[in-house]
Amino acid sequence: MAAFEYIALDARGRERKGVIESDSQRQARQQLRDQGLAPLEVQPAAEKQGGQRSELFARRGINRLERVLITRQLATLVRASLPLEEALHAIAQQADNQRVRSLVMGIRSKVLEGYSLAASLAEYPRSFTALYRSTVASGEQSGHLDRVLENLADYLERQYESSRNVEMALIYPVTLLVLAVLIVGALMVYVVPDMVSVIENAGQQLPPMTVVLIALSEFLASWWWVVLGLTGAGALLVRWLLRQPQIRLRWDHRLLHLPLVRRISRSANAARYANTLAILGGSGVPLVEGMSIAQDVVANTFLRDRLKSATQRVSEGSSLRSALEGVGYFPPMLLHMVASGEASGELDTMLDRVARHQQSEVERLVATVVGLFQPAMLIVMGGVVLFIVMAVLLPILNMNQAI
Repeated sequence: MAAFEYIALDARGRERKGVIESDSQRQARQQLRDQGLAPLEVQPAAEKQGGQRSELFARRGINRLERVLITRQLATLVRASLPLEEALHAIAQQADNQRVRSLVMGIRSKVLEGYSLAASLAEYPRSFTALYRSTVASGEQSGHLDRVLENLADYLERQYESSRNVEMALIYPVTLLVLAVLIVGALMVYVVPDMVSVIENAGQQLPPMTVVLIALSEFLASWWWVVLGLTGAGALLVRWLLRQPQIRLRWDHRLLHLPLVRRISRSANAARYANTLAILGGSGVPLVEGMSIAQDVVANTFLRDRLKSATQRVSEGSSLRSALEGVGYFPPMLLHMVASGEASGELDTMLDRVARHQQSEVERLVATVVGLFQPAMLIVMGGVVLFIVMAVLLPILNMNQAI
């Protein structure tokens, strides 16, 4: 039995959307008619790949919070010994979002057809990553799906909380920056020209600071659209350049050496790699296979290439500590913890601990940078306002002296 998304009209002519289970599209349409609905469109609830779109709904992946909630609910229901298809049905019924409900029902339909949960999740690659699917597959193979899902839910919750903390820390400085740009732009375009015209009409010789202010004001008033256009074009150009493999590789390599940025970049990538490797190892995934999956979640392309070599070395018999040391960009604490884990046989536990530590280090560094950014913005804004005030007041003071 498969899941189908539908758009139909009720007896009052109102449009209804939903998901229905049936053996075929024809039977699904008949079921809708039996319910007093006139079907307009009925399509299989399956995520399209390669950038295609469904005729009913845009097939974008679910967001991080929705993924966390689905995983936590599924872990709880499976631990309660509820059959997998019933657990998925319960999650779909509780979902408020039509897109989430359709996705879960699509997964359930694949499970009912005899596919494993991991294979069913593979139908939705933009919603469930290779890490997610590999972890679920290992849980099914080991017979400990409930424990694996709980570990995965804990991992996703930590990732979500960390990302949300960073986003919340950036809200104030970004808002301050946007307001500063808008206020200064409004002053230069609407306020300064009127004040300067009064000074020019007095016939006084203008100070250099005032001349510069007038030139800037006239330029922005006449060519503000050019400035915005060039700014947007520059942003698009940078984005395009960073998509070029060789340029992105050199840029990511440079990030690992820039002051302050290198600490954030190294710690963030180390935390992500160690966290992924810990959750995969704890789920029974072999070390080499786990390293192959974990290297793909590392954001820095240069570091990712170095990790491929490390994976190759481990497959040839090298220790994990030695292989990661050869990468050259991981914090010493991670290397020491990995060595301890290999010696004690508790590698997964050590990786989890060092991942938590590195994530805390990233949050501390980001909080420090944000804390420095706020007073820096105030200083810059104060300097800009001081420049405008002095450029306007100096001619007025000169006029008073002449009188």
